[in-house]
Amino acid sequence: MEQLKRRSHALTGEVNFSQQEDDTRLETTRARLSNVLKRHQALTERLQRDSDKMMFERLIREFEVARASQTDEISLEDEQWNDGLLATIREKVHMETDRKASFNEGNEANMPTDPLLDAKITYRICNKVICCLRDARIGIQYETSFAGEPCEIYHCVLESKSFLEKMTVIQHTIPFFLPIREAENDLLSSNAIKFIDYVGAICQAFVDRREQVRLIKELYGNQIKDLFHSLPYNMIDFVFDDFDCKVTVSLRYADLVSILPSRIRVLAWPLHPSKKVLTTENKGSGNAAAQPIPSRLSYAEDALRTVSLPEAYAEIVLSLPRVLQQMFPPAST
Repeated sequence: MEQLKRRSHALTGEVNFSQQEDDTRLETTRARLSNVLKRHQALTERLQRDSDKMMFERLIREFEVARASQTDEISLEDEQWNDGLLATIREKVHMETDRKASFNEGNEANMPTDPLLDAKITYRICNKVICCLRDARIGIQYETSFAGEPCEIYHCVLESKSFLEKMTVIQHTIPFFLPIREAENDLLSSNAIKFIDYVGAICQAFVDRREQVRLIKELYGNQIKDLFHSLPYNMIDFVFDDFDCKVTVSLRYADLVSILPSRIRVLAWPLHPSKKVLTTENKGSGNAAAQPIPSRLSYAEDALRTVSLPEAYAEIVLSLPRVLQQMFPPAST
């Protein structure tokens, strides 16, 4: 597809029917690809919804119980969220579990009080809420948002058999296509703080990119001809036909944490020469008819590099008539 998009049409002195056939095949391939991507997106959403629903509801209830029983909620600055604090939280949940294990269920209500262990403290760091759960588990709740409005809540539960052993992820509701297991293998045993922060960052970035696509479809869907997006893999491509021109936009992101794209290509294609340029095949002059060769829209690429997709789209469309007039002046008769 990329090769077909990038190819330049050769200059000829007559109408090229082979070229028209190639264009028809390209449109057919584009339509088929669009259907495949739509089906993939629907399947992804259904799998995520069905597989996570029961676990999500269970963890929501468990976090609600933990927060309802809290004696204090502490908001932390970035520098206060460190290895020392996490070690304190881990030590507390294990000491509480060990204390309960020394009593059977019938005597648990008669355990001696301990102000340090009985305190139920919840910690809030940016979009993360950290709770001490039962059975020596630590729960992290990630609260995502877009444009100041709350979006999904995700959960991740960590456990270790003892204070000295490494933690593992035993439950989570992170979207299955985000690489939480890879992050666990790479980071959790060596830098738990970095792991917890990274999971929150990829969840927020995923929601932000997804909502940008949703908003542009909502606001400008009638202007966009095709919209291909695979957010987990950081690709967005869309085409819109307007102003006697086709504009293709291709965005790629550096990594899963990125909200703005790092690789951007915006091309403007004039309409087919049979509609735009007078041919000379019947004049016997031997001059070649102009073929539609794309031109890059640098101003559009700059906009997409600095602001969100809906804002950039509005800027692109606002200046597009003037830019196209300069790039593709009307053919003289």
